[in-house]
Amino acid sequence: MTVHALEAARRLAPRLAARAAEHDREGSFPVDDFADLRQAGLFGLMVPRELGGMGATFAVYAAVATELARGNGATALVFNMHASVTGALGAVTEELAEALGVPEEALAARDRLLRAAADGSWYAVAMSERGAGARLSQLSTVYEPVDGGWRIKGSKTFCSGAGHADGYLVAARSVADQSVVSQFLVPAGAGLTVESTWDSLGMRATSSHDLHLDVTVPADRLLGGVEGLALVVAQLMPHWLVASYAAVYVGVARAAVDAAVEHLNARSLAGLPAVRARLGRADAAVAAAGLVVAEAARRVEEAPGDSETNRWVWRAKLLAGTTAADVAASVLEAAGTSATRRGHPLERLYRDARCGSLHPATSDVCADWLGIAALGGDPDRDSSTPRW
Repeated sequence: MTVHALEAARRLAPRLAARAAEHDREGSFPVDDFADLRQAGLFGLMVPRELGGMGATFAVYAAVATELARGNGATALVFNMHASVTGALGAVTEELAEALGVPEEALAARDRLLRAAADGSWYAVAMSERGAGARLSQLSTVYEPVDGGWRIKGSKTFCSGAGHADGYLVAARSVADQSVVSQFLVPAGAGLTVESTWDSLGMRATSSHDLHLDVTVPADRLLGGVEGLALVVAQLMPHWLVASYAAVYVGVARAAVDAAVEHLNARSLAGLPAVRARLGRADAAVAAAGLVVAEAARRVEEAPGDSETNRWVWRAKLLAGTTAADVAASVLEAAGTSATRRGHPLERLYRDARCGSLHPATSDVCADWLGIAALGGDPDRDSSTPRW
């Protein structure tokens, strides 16, 4: 089934690419892309097979995300958020659940959410906030228990897929104890208001608008059924919080190389040695970043949460973001001024690629984490400010 997923992504990529320019120009959400993803069964990519999904590994997700991003990076980026939610939920084994104290009813609720994804529902992530970014410890969105459930109140920003998703992974802090951060899967509907704020340099089709919440959800919408698991899971599964973006930007970088090849051949510029050299360096850089992402994914499968695995996870995010930006800039320069016109694929890909270093963890944060690790410190703790 996972081979089918990769084939489906490759089949869909040209269709996504054909729509990408219009959605970028208008800043509109690629609704048809998501209908295609649903039809292909890809919303169930990370759902265990026993719950109706494909049971893909992180490595398969990375390969699928890369192919989708070669079609439209914005679509792949939103899909990444859904995969992050379902991937993290699906990775909670019985042993991990027991260690975390997850009750049986919470596992049953998790299974219902995953089955819904396999049936075509998709989830967005509402974590970042103005002034706090993605640092879970600094959130202002709060929650408190009420009869039969939880009341959540606050505002989120950069919520990719806002207004289109079937549910939102919301991180919030306890009113009773501000050090306790929990996550909820909030269904779309009453109590959620989307404020159209997304008008960005790149990834313009993600509809990453602000989301305002004043909502009460049932008790079983607390993920894990235990308060305070958000920061724990962030350290146990950093590949979903840190490196799931990496595959997307490897795909964007490869798309930039592909677009440059088409442009250079069409303009009879391929005979220039300087142009060929830029293209050769770009090709090698994308291949290298892809290998780092693949190695990180392999280690996630074999030893998730291991210290060396986590180093590769942070390396993957750093290299994918910086490589995408560098490659897109270089091939755009090789292509010349005509490729900078609005509507040219390289102009759009240049803007999209520039966003890779900005997603959490940003390239500077990744480099700092790796620097502390290289010096023999504990990068999750030896920091002047909390990473999450």
